Amino acid sequence: MKKSPDKSTSFSNGQELNCNEKTLSLAKPVIMGILNITPDSFYDGGKFRFEKEQLNKVEKMVIEGAAIIDVGAVSTRPGAKQVSQQEELNRLLPVVKIILNSFPEVFISVDTFRSEVAKAVINEGIHIINDISGGTFDEKMFEVIAGYKVPYIMMHIKGTPENMQESPQYENVVEEIKEFFKVQLEKLAKLNITENIVLDPGFGFGKTLEHNFEILKNLNLFKNLGFPLLAGLSRKSMINKVLNIKPAQALNGTTVLNTIALLNGANILRVHDVKEAVEAVKLVETLLALK
Repeated sequence: MKKSPDKSTSFSNGQELNCNEKTLSLAKPVIMGILNITPDSFYDGGKFRFEKEQLNKVEKMVIEGAAIIDVGAVSTRPGAKQVSQQEELNRLLPVVKIILNSFPEVFISVDTFRSEVAKAVINEGIHIINDISGGTFDEKMFEVIAGYKVPYIMMHIKGTPENMQESPQYENVVEEIKEFFKVQLEKLAKLNITENIVLDPGFGFGKTLEHNFEILKNLNLFKNLGFPLLAGLSRKSMINKVLNIKPAQALNGTTVLNTIALLNGANILRVHDVKEAVEAVKLVETLLALK
């Protein structure tokens, strides 16, 4: 019998991701470290464009406790212009190869919304596809996920990176995102994909400041869909606008919001700063272990 994506029964009750011959346990929250190889990302664009810098950054994140390294070659900051598929591949493939060879114990995720890019990096051996569009920018993405059966991170976005912050409107932001997930999960279910899915509500992607905090406050409601949750809050504008700071000053604010996300059910934290996120997980785990 096919499982319904709206039940809490997916892949060991959401406690692991099966990546071919490797299994990533989500019995406790894990950290996804960000490696941007773009020239224009909002926080660290241009910092990691060369092999030595990339390997040093990955090594630092792994030593600090990252279970996943998320590699992105296209900036998705508000107003970002898109690059061609070939340019994305030209940036990604050499980096993916050296990380896989240098850090075989780590799970590698690639941040892409293009099905052909996903196919190419899966064939290189990466473990997870992280799609900011939740399958809406490329209609063939779900076919690729179904064909290769790799874990898939489905994010919600309203609009595109170029226009997503141009006055986004919702009647009820949490319910509308949940409905989006239900529709997309049903499409995957029709392709017999009812596991290895992670949901990301998309903080900052077509949401106002108030929308973002409403999502964070009610993050646990997305658990009703039966899949693990990813929270990507690291150094984002929802911190900077409240505190009147720049992304470079937002580490403390990031840790505060990551802690709230963990208390509200996040399974994966996507972060620029791994050490501090690992510490947040340890402290929250200690708190929640009390009887």
